[in-house]
Amino acid sequence: MEPEDPLPPDVRLRLDAEWDRVTEQLHSLAEAHERLQELLDAVLAISRELELPVVLRKIVATAMDLVGARYGALGVLDEERTGLSAFITVGMTERELANMAGVGQPRGRGLLGHLIHHPEPLRADDIPSHPHAVGFPPGHPPMRTLLGVAISVRGEIYGDLYLADRRDGQPFDTEDEAVVLALAGAAGVAIDKARLFDQVRAGAEQFQRLLLPHLPDLRPFTAAAIYRPATTPGLLGGDWYDAVLLPDHACAIVVGDVVGHDMQAAAAMAQTRNMLRALLYDRCSPPSAVLTQLDRTLHAITDDPVATACLARIEPGEDAWTLRWSSAGHLPPLLITPDGRTEYLDAEPGLPLGVDAAQPRPDHTHSVPVGATVIFFTDGLVEHPDHPIDTSLSTLAATAIAHAELPLDELCQTLADHHPGDGHDDIAILAVRTPPLA
Repeated sequence: MEPEDPLPPDVRLRLDAEWDRVTEQLHSLAEAHERLQELLDAVLAISRELELPVVLRKIVATAMDLVGARYGALGVLDEERTGLSAFITVGMTERELANMAGVGQPRGRGLLGHLIHHPEPLRADDIPSHPHAVGFPPGHPPMRTLLGVAISVRGEIYGDLYLADRRDGQPFDTEDEAVVLALAGAAGVAIDKARLFDQVRAGAEQFQRLLLPHLPDLRPFTAAAIYRPATTPGLLGGDWYDAVLLPDHACAIVVGDVVGHDMQAAAAMAQTRNMLRALLYDRCSPPSAVLTQLDRTLHAITDDPVATACLARIEPGEDAWTLRWSSAGHLPPLLITPDGRTEYLDAEPGLPLGVDAAQPRPDHTHSVPVGATVIFFTDGLVEHPDHPIDTSLSTLAATAIAHAELPLDELCQTLADHHPGDGHDDIAILAVRTPPLA
């Protein structure tokens, strides 16, 4: 037998109603907390990116996830701020994209144009019937609902974020609008950071290139060089190269790498290169003696960091050229003979510069036939954390022999384009081809 309820029926009804209201509020509060956490996670995910194209695409994908949208896009305004210079879309299937293969980029008309000229949040429950709609281009997937908000960067409208068709079939509501507006504010900061990063990186790369020399006239030798900055966020690099025709008619070649990826490494690279060029031109010493004098000088008058280098002289002989070189902890040069053979000139590498200037440095010699190519390079060309260095060196040799008949500038470009390294470090390549003997 159940106990009798001591409360009157009307009081019980009021209590039950109040309990339901409190339960609903707690449920709404929990949903709001969960959505806030999702928003915070989304903002953090976007803020971690530095590459502008990645940032823009991530903004769209993140906004779609937050409101459950099927389609998303971000239109970047042109300089006149009257149309679109770029339009990033997310969510279309391969078939939908194929159906729109012949359709150009939106020019910012209709609802897109309305948001450009009136940058207040825009919600449309039925896109075709909206007074500013102008219809979709041929092949465009049908869309019914729309949520659009402007993205500002430093107080100026940068672009507009568009979301279409919630997956649950419902129109976008005020909560969706509030969440996307909050995301748009964070997106503006992330875009600004990515643009500043691009500017700094471009300036740093230009500075790095200005520090590197334009190869002088080395006739009768043929030479070419290329420098590639790291693809990972490293503002400056210490890779360098140089070549000079010496008074005794030998061709001197050097390639090196200063440890570090900052302004100090770049400055040390420039200082070391200039000092070495002076030492090379002043005397006809073997490469080991020049590197030893360079090491002692750097130790005495600078605080430069550790550096690796390979210094070589190509000297004329009776029926062939002689390559004489000394290495300061650097990778060996690659020799390509006219008959299509490759050989890494492995020899005792010696200590890097800046370690112990008192240690002796060995010289090495190798005969080089007329028409051969010698390639000097830095470790960024071949280093990869997932591959042994020997594997990368073999890949580089195979690429080099497959394109050995190219002009040297094209050969250097090809090696840089198809490098077996992972791109975490900058790359310097210098190639020299031996002429007929006088």
